[in-house]
Amino acid sequence: MIDRDAQVAEVIGLIPAAGLATRISPLSGSKELFPVGFRSLAGNDDSRPKVIAHYLLEKMRLAGITKAYIVLRKGKWDIPSYFGDGSMLDMNLAYLIMNLPFGAPYTVNQAYPYVKDANIALGFPDIFFEDEDAFSRILSRQAESKSDVVLGVFPGDQPSKMDMVALDDNNQISRIEIKPVETGLRYTWGIAVWTPNFTQFMHDFLIRHYSANKEADEGSTSVIQELFLGNVIQAAIENGLRVEAVKISDAPFIDIGTPDNLVKIIQQFALKGMEGPRQG
Repeated sequence: MIDRDAQVAEVIGLIPAAGLATRISPLSGSKELFPVGFRSLAGNDDSRPKVIAHYLLEKMRLAGITKAYIVLRKGKWDIPSYFGDGSMLDMNLAYLIMNLPFGAPYTVNQAYPYVKDANIALGFPDIFFEDEDAFSRILSRQAESKSDVVLGVFPGDQPSKMDMVALDDNNQISRIEIKPVETGLRYTWGIAVWTPNFTQFMHDFLIRHYSANKEADEGSTSVIQELFLGNVIQAAIENGLRVEAVKISDAPFIDIGTPDNLVKIIQQFALKGMEGPRQG
């Protein structure tokens, strides 16, 4: 039996990119490849458009993460076509195909056989935040505290579209509210790191969730409602796993998955030019 506490687990990036982008459809391609700003080409002064997912991968690489799995749905072949093997980011990228279409937990669980003994750094490829050291900070916190999950939190400016988190004075997370219509909570989470303990918890939780829903619908999966990662993290808290937060920024992140936010980030980049936007 592997003594996971005695090992220094590898950190692997995990990126769910299986969404349909229904809130901003139709698009000419995957929303994760929407061009936002510019990037310089190595060795010369030329610039090229920089897609939104590039920012996330870049921040992972700055934290020393060199391997990542991107989980897709069938048809989103433009993402591997664009990023390829990851050489443009000095990373090793691999791609997995989502199996069960019941929410982000099922999407990321597709990587379970490949990452179950690794520490995971998770990010969403359709959100933007400026803090370059975000993953370094939450990885350092996890290494210090040995928490099962560490969430990078931001001010939640759109609670009804977010997982809002309740923090105590020690930045421990006591509960998560999923897209509340009204709430007194101030923060939402945008990135995360977790240990093999949480990976295994989520895998087992999803097996039970899937089986229970099939039995309730007499063997059909037609009524399985979308499950959010916040639901699984809340269940982990209730089962004694330790979840804490690191406050990443005083500015909200921008989720480009809605028309209003897409307009916002386009305007901010336009005002800032090739240097990129400043939030707040």
